[in-house]
Amino acid sequence: MTITAPARVLTDAFGANSGTALRLKQVALVVLGIAALAIAAKIKVPMWPVPITMGTFAVLSIGAAYGARLGLVTILGYMLIGTLGFDVFAGSSVEKNGLTYMMGGTGGYLLGYVLATLALGYFAEKGWDRSALKMAAAMLIGNALIYIPGLAWLNTMPYAESVAWTVEKGLTPFLIGDVLKLALATALFPALWKLTAKLRG
Repeated sequence: MTITAPARVLTDAFGANSGTALRLKQVALVVLGIAALAIAAKIKVPMWPVPITMGTFAVLSIGAAYGARLGLVTILGYMLIGTLGFDVFAGSSVEKNGLTYMMGGTGGYLLGYVLATLALGYFAEKGWDRSALKMAAAMLIGNALIYIPGLAWLNTMPYAESVAWTVEKGLTPFLIGDVLKLALATALFPALWKLTAKLRG
């Protein structure tokens, strides 16, 4: 008789969970995750006062769906691709990319991506993504882990006029979009768990 271990995160709920097949699944998930991050970074939904970019939503969602370890491998792979000069970040371009871009004003936010991925993975492994309230709390923490190093780094830039300027440019315009993305994740993940439970019988 085969006993299936309970899924800790969403990616455990399908496919192989041991042996070579698991390793192949993990490689596929990392590749798909990096691709999703790169695509999401370029998606801009019209919104006031600034368009909503889906990069942070992808970062937090991959952390929650993959768990801390696989999420970390994925986000570091994404950063490596960016370091090599590929245009995979929200504000990068063919002319402005690689380490030059990453060490600019967005450098702290990219560090925050790594921290947030780990945090969401940890909380998901604890079951927080199965509850709307706990998922909302996890998303808030994840967003804070993006903004804290992001704003601190931005404030060190030569063009940063003051702490108030840093907050005005690096936080305030994005709050409405973040609330909407938080609401989406809060509704999506518990619903996916319910669907998974039905499919698994």
